[in-house]
Amino acid sequence: MILCFQQVTRYNKENTLEETGDSMTIQLMTDGGSDIPKELMELIDIAVVPLYLNFNDKQYKSGVELDLPEFYRKIAETKELPRSAAPSPNDFYEAFKRVDPAKKIIMLSLSGGLSSTYDNAVTGKQMLLEEEPERVIEVLNTKTASSGQALLLFEAYQKINENASFDDIVAHLKQQINHTTTLFVLKTLENLVLGGRLDKVKGTLAKTLNIKLLMKGSEEGTIEVAEKVRGDKKSIRRFVEQIGEYAKTVEDKILVMTHCNASERAKAVLAEIKANYPFKGTYVTEMGPLISTYGGEGALVIAFFKD
Repeated sequence: MILCFQQVTRYNKENTLEETGDSMTIQLMTDGGSDIPKELMELIDIAVVPLYLNFNDKQYKSGVELDLPEFYRKIAETKELPRSAAPSPNDFYEAFKRVDPAKKIIMLSLSGGLSSTYDNAVTGKQMLLEEEPERVIEVLNTKTASSGQALLLFEAYQKINENASFDDIVAHLKQQINHTTTLFVLKTLENLVLGGRLDKVKGTLAKTLNIKLLMKGSEEGTIEVAEKVRGDKKSIRRFVEQIGEYAKTVEDKILVMTHCNASERAKAVLAEIKANYPFKGTYVTEMGPLISTYGGEGALVIAFFKD
C-alpha cells in the first residue's frame, strides 16, 4: 500500500480531521502491533506489515488471514491462546521493496522491548539498502504498541501536513516517542493465565478478590504493572485519573483508545475521559488479534503525549 499525501488534514473547530491542500510524498509504515483508527486509515494509505499468530493447527497473518470474529471463535472453541511471532527480515525487505523508490519511508515499529519486530525491520532495511543504496528508510522503535503506535502515526501525519522536512519529521518523532504515555486496564486476567504469563493459582486468587491490573508502558518499551485495584469501577476511575498525573494540559493533544471486544465499555470510558480532560481530539478503535491476545476481553489501552 502506498501513501501519496495528495490530501492532508488539520483540525477544525469541532476537533475533527478535515482535508486540505497538498503535501510532500512519504510512505508511512507500521506493523501488526498497531491498532489504527478508521479516521486515519480512511484518509491515508498506511502500509502494514502483519505479525503472525500460531494456533496448534495453523499459522495466520494477524489482521490478514485471521479477522477478529474468527480469532475470538477459535479461542472460545480451543481454550487456547495463539503464540505470536514477529515478521521476518524478509517480510520487511519485501514490504520496503514494494514502495516506489522515489518515496522516503518512515517505519513505526512495535516496541523492541516486546518483540523482535523492530530488529527484524532494521535487518530488512539493511537487506534492501545493499541492493538499492539510494533508498531512504528510517525505522523507529516506538517503545509502545497498539494505540501508542497509532498516536505516533497521527503525529507523523500532522508534521507532514505542516510541510516539515523528512529529517525534521524523524527528529520530531524520536522526541515524541519519549513523551508517549501508554496506559492499560485489564478487565480479566484469563488471557494472562492461558498464555502462561500468570500462575493459575495467583490468577484464581485475583479473580476471587476481584483484582484488576492497571499497566503502563515503561521507558524501556516493556509493559509493567502500575497498580492492582479491587473492583472494575475503581480500576476505571484510577485509569482515568492517571491521565492527569502525566499530562497537566491536554487542549493541544489527542488521545487514542483501543478496546478488546468491548465497544460500549470503551465509549463509556472515553466519555468519562472527555468530561474530565478536554483533548483536542479523541479516537477509538478495536484491538487487532495480536494485542487482544495479551489484553483479554474488555481490556482498554489509551495513548497520549505527556507534558
